[in-house]
Amino acid sequence: MTERSRWKPVGKSVAALAGGALAAALAYGLSGYVDARSDSAELGERANMLIANGRGGAGLGPGRIEQLLMVEDPAFEGHSGVDFSSAGAGLTTLSQSVAKRAGFDRFEPGFMKIRLIGYAIGLEHSLTKAQIIALWLDWVGMGRGPDGWMIGFYTASERIYGKPPSELTDREFFSLVAVPIAPRKFNLQRRNQALAERTVRIERLVQGRCRPTGLNDVWLAGCALQ
Repeated sequence: MTERSRWKPVGKSVAALAGGALAAALAYGLSGYVDARSDSAELGERANMLIANGRGGAGLGPGRIEQLLMVEDPAFEGHSGVDFSSAGAGLTTLSQSVAKRAGFDRFEPGFMKIRLIGYAIGLEHSLTKAQIIALWLDWVGMGRGPDGWMIGFYTASERIYGKPPSELTDREFFSLVAVPIAPRKFNLQRRNQALAERTVRIERLVQGRCRPTGLNDVWLAGCALQ
C-alpha cells in the first residue's frame, strides 16, 4: 500500500466530519430563522404598541435615532441582521441584540451565535426596521438606577433625568447612548470619568469630528481626545 492510498480513508473521514459539522451549523441557524418567523406576529404587535405610545425611534426626538444608530449599528438601515464591515459596528447588530432577548432563555457566546444570526435574519425578514428599533429601545439594559436595574432606553431617561428622551439636552442624550455597550460599567447615577469620556467621544462622532478606527472599535478609540 502506498503512502497516498493509506491516507485516503482518513481524508474521507475528515471530509465527512466537516460536512456533517457544516450541515449541523446550517440546521441550527435555520432553526433560529424559523423560530423568528413564528414569533414575529407577537413581536410585531408588541413593537406596534410601543410605537403608538411614542416609545419608538421617532419618539426620541428629531434626528436622534440617527445619532443613536451611528454608535450602536451604523449600517442598520441597509443590512439584513449581519454586518461585518462597518467601522465601529462590532459583531452584534441591533437585530441580534433583539434576538438575544426574544429567541433565547439565556444566550451564551459561542455556538449559540449561529442560531442568533439566523433569528436576527428572520426578524429582518418579518418586521420593519422601525419595529426592531422599538423592541431594542424597550429591552436594552441601561444599568443600575434609583429603583434597581433599568431595562429600556425610555425608562432610563425617565428615572435618571425625570423626562423623556425628546426633552433631554444633547449631552444628556449622549450619556444614555453611552451605556448599552457596558451597562454594568457605566453608572448613570454616579457620574464617573469613564462615562464622561465615552459621552464626549459620542458627541465628537455625531458632530463628524472623528470616526471609529475599524469594525471592532466599539469603544470609539478613534474619537478619543488627544
